[in-house]
Amino acid sequence: MASIRLSPEQEKRLNAVCAAERASKSEIIKQALNRYLADYEASLSPFELGRDLFGKYGSGCDDLSRNYKRRLKDKLREKHAH
Repeated sequence: MASIRLSPEQEKRLNAVCAAERASKSEIIKQALNRYLADYEASLSPFELGRDLFGKYGSGCDDLSRNYKRRLKDKLREKHAH
């Protein structure tokens, strides 16, 4: 649940749109928010959209892309040292 505060001018304009569209304020605001969110998401890169799915989140390590060779060498040394 969210609430917003509108300036008197915004309230007046919203009321005019609601009357013209025969829709409630909630309906008009939800439609506007959905359009804004769609535009915002369309402007994001694929990486930004999937940021929470990459790298450190699966492994717990936040430097895998920078230190993968060192990590691999360490694991191989550890494996063959026994």
